[in-house]
Amino acid sequence: MYRTRGIIALALMVSGADALLRFSCSQLVVERLDPLVNPGSAPSPHLHQIVGGNAFNISMDPKTPPPSLATCTTCTFADDFSNYWTAVLYFKARNGSYHRVPQKPNVGFEQATGGMTIYYTPYIGSTKSSVTAFQPGFRMLIGQQGGRTLEEAQKYRQLTYTCLKDPMTRTGETKDMPTQPCPAGIMSNVRFPTCWDGKNLDSPDHTSHIAYPSSGTFESNGPCPSTHPVKIPQLFYEVIWDTTPFNDKALWPEKSGQQPFVWSQGDSTGYGSHGDYVFGWKDNALQKAMDTNCNINCPQLKSQSIAVGNKCVKQTQVKETIDGWVDHLPGEEHMEGRK
Repeated sequence: MYRTRGIIALALMVSGADALLRFSCSQLVVERLDPLVNPGSAPSPHLHQIVGGNAFNISMDPKTPPPSLATCTTCTFADDFSNYWTAVLYFKARNGSYHRVPQKPNVGFEQATGGMTIYYTPYIGSTKSSVTAFQPGFRMLIGQQGGRTLEEAQKYRQLTYTCLKDPMTRTGETKDMPTQPCPAGIMSNVRFPTCWDGKNLDSPDHTSHIAYPSSGTFESNGPCPSTHPVKIPQLFYEVIWDTTPFNDKALWPEKSGQQPFVWSQGDSTGYGSHGDYVFGWKDNALQKAMDTNCNINCPQLKSQSIAVGNKCVKQTQVKETIDGWVDHLPGEEHMEGRK
């Protein structure tokens, strides 16, 4: 009982919401594929870590809903065959070699194999507000993988980092990478905009069909702009990177104020954080959850254990070395040179 209360308290501390879904999605695969930005390309320019349904593939044709192809999902809500992905974090040693930083499970999901925690929040506070769930074929991207300045990062309000003092830390978010060792790891926070134009399931840049509130924020119940009048749930990823094996400052850059972690697209500033999403809930399951105002648990939805989710994995299509010590980032020869 006390553990359940702690999880609920953590979720409320994260969002301030009276209604939300919070669930675990274990690792599906880690490889250089990006069917949203680089459909049909194998490999894609940089490495991603992906969770969700095993229909994830090189192209993800929007005309073919993931639930029609998937046979399993790594998520604990069994009707969620969506795919969620981000870049991958690496540690860069003083000699210039790299080592992939593993992910670790979040509070309450300790049995998960890496992956991340997913939140869907319909509204904040005690005043109920209706939202329109994402539709089949919907997809979106938030962040700029080539961003290397604070000015570029400020365009995306809620792509941040938390230096975890312990697993329950949920304060002190920053836009750039922590510059001191974090006792319990680094958590990257990826929150998507909450307004939709109501027409387009995607856009050429995968972002223009969504928007932030015209004034205020989602947390303050700010209104959607007239160009994007439809309220959608706030989708939020928490990804915990186990940086603790690299906390010895003797391993860090000799220059004061520098830190050793690099995103897989070559970004050492942290300003290039980004997240991708392809909707894949079965039937009207997500709309049902949003209308029911579920609070963490949702008896209206079909669930499965973390152990079952852990068994859902995909074999890599791109064969290359991504673990252990490597002398360059996977795909480094294809990067734009903004490091």
